[in-house]
Amino acid sequence: MPPAEAHTDTGTDAAPELGTGAEDTLDLRLSEELLALFGDDTAAPATRPAASDLLGDPASWRPVTTSAGVFQLVPVRLERDLALISRWMNDPAVAAFWELAGGETVTADHLRPQLEGDGRSVPCLGVLGGMPMSYWEIYRADLDPLARHYPARPHDTGIHLLIGGVTNRGRGVGTTLLRAVSDLVLDHLPLCARVVAEPDMRNTPSVAAFLSAGFRFSAEIELPDKRAALMVRDRAHRAQL
Repeated sequence: MPPAEAHTDTGTDAAPELGTGAEDTLDLRLSEELLALFGDDTAAPATRPAASDLLGDPASWRPVTTSAGVFQLVPVRLERDLALISRWMNDPAVAAFWELAGGETVTADHLRPQLEGDGRSVPCLGVLGGMPMSYWEIYRADLDPLARHYPARPHDTGIHLLIGGVTNRGRGVGTTLLRAVSDLVLDHLPLCARVVAEPDMRNTPSVAAFLSAGFRFSAEIELPDKRAALMVRDRAHRAQL
């Protein structure tokens, strides 16, 4: 990831398949105005963040149909999405691994370096069936501090994920979307031969979700703030897993 180096090594995993409370469910019912804003991301390229030479233009990646519903990545807009992402970061199940609980300024300080950086990390909302329900970071792992801790290859692309809506945890949605997003990466970034991730070894539901999505466990790696499972999905083997 770009300047938020410390976060790369703290806890960037799918949230555990556990949920507390149900208030997020209410927040995920989109107004027509918000749906229109999401529509603008795909219909009006001039209003989107500039495409990255490093990761292409995730805003142009079309929706995909999954077993969980129609899914799309929508690049984050700080003014539109900050309150929702901050609320997710303050869910105890998420905060235990992302360590970004606190006021909206904490989340903003994490997002802004990516949004204003050189494009090596693109923060996105995951919109499923018209509702934002997850937060993603698509990043160049070979240009990230992570590359100091494993034998990185050129164009390795990483994924960070959290499931924000408690109703989408514990029923395999994370696995479905990890496969869909890693497929999107491989489809749109032809130079990328591997999609990688580094969930905390303690986050067994996250590790299991990656395994079920076709990633393989490559190694345990020691990062500054966690012991991580290096998960890899190889382009060459994507059809077999």
